[in-house]
Amino acid sequence: MQPIQLVLLALGLLGSMAVFSLIQRLLAPPKEEASSLTRLAPKGPGEVNVFESVNPQGSLLERIDFFLIFTARMGPILENTHMLLGKPEKPNPINILHIKEMTMVLAAGFMYLLTDNPTMSVAGFFGGFFLPDFYFKSRIAERQREIIRNFPAFVDLAALTIESGLDYMGAFERIIQSMVKKTELEVEMEKTINEVSLGYARRDALRRMSQRTGLQDVRSFVGLIIQSDELGTSLVDLLRNFSGDMRFRRLNAAEKAAAQAATKMLIPIFLFIFPTVFILILAPMLLSLFQKGGFGF
Repeated sequence: MQPIQLVLLALGLLGSMAVFSLIQRLLAPPKEEASSLTRLAPKGPGEVNVFESVNPQGSLLERIDFFLIFTARMGPILENTHMLLGKPEKPNPINILHIKEMTMVLAAGFMYLLTDNPTMSVAGFFGGFFLPDFYFKSRIAERQREIIRNFPAFVDLAALTIESGLDYMGAFERIIQSMVKKTELEVEMEKTINEVSLGYARRDALRRMSQRTGLQDVRSFVGLIIQSDELGTSLVDLLRNFSGDMRFRRLNAAEKAAAQAATKMLIPIFLFIFPTVFILILAPMLLSLFQKGGFGF
């Protein structure tokens, strides 16, 4: 690539960022009102809104962040991704946004080096912004699989512990303390217990746990506990029935997958095995015919 092309590419990327910055300047509120815009939904005890650190009058990167978070309304999307990841310390929502921005610039440069075409560079610039989503979605799916894999056993243990005389939060705490190695499920339960100790109502802490997991089974589990609190029904019986229902659905899913396996095996058979068999059978016959002039050649 010639130096002039590199200069043009750099100017194009800087120009795109300058356009974002200009739009942000036009749409940004006066400085004294910025603090009101940076407030999102009220946080619980001990929580800090990471978006409050974004300064709309700061550096170019901060202005781009502010535009994407508030003007382009990406803040809730970033928070939802962070929540489904389990709200780790790193990456937080700002880190996730910076990863997307960095991938966007790298993808634009890579596409230009690969194709030497400015149009493809622009496509890479905008397409690269969404590439990290595939990675984050795979991490979320892996985390959810680990939670749901251990969930029926946890519910059974909770039912046994509650039957021994503890309330459900005490039962959860006892189970977590007995674990040598904590899975994602136990980590989530530990967060819930810590939130209750920080001042959350029990049902609010449980609802937050169901939001962090994004799983219907966990939402149903939380709903059973809240229903038991409100109606005074036996939580032990509800949990045992719920655990049995989860295992039944898991067994049905396994049987369905096993039944579909035979059908799926037909695809590689038709694509790879049958053509190979036909070649092995027909090749000697065709070769013999060609050698004897069977087709008149």
